[in-house]
Amino acid sequence: MAEATTAGEPQKSPPPQLSFEERKKMWLENSDISEQEFDDLFARQKARQKDVPQPGSTAPDFEIDVLDRERKRTGETVKLSDLRGKPTGLIFGSYT
Repeated sequence: MAEATTAGEPQKSPPPQLSFEERKKMWLENSDISEQEFDDLFARQKARQKDVPQPGSTAPDFEIDVLDRERKRTGETVKLSDLRGKPTGLIFGSYT
């Protein structure tokens, strides 16, 4: 397959997609868990997927502490459901 070019620079073709079994084999070669432990972990993760919100679905409600400019708790909280209908941005990260 020929490489496409943009502005005179060659673009690399995407890497070939590996099958699940090929990815599992590579992961196990570089891991310290057994195949049975991998299979158990994968089954638990797959079972959890039914609880994961899907794009376009309503986000699960939660309540969080309000922080001041010094990142200290103010004693106030806010619930996501209280913001329904208002423009809201959620930023997840660590302040540690």
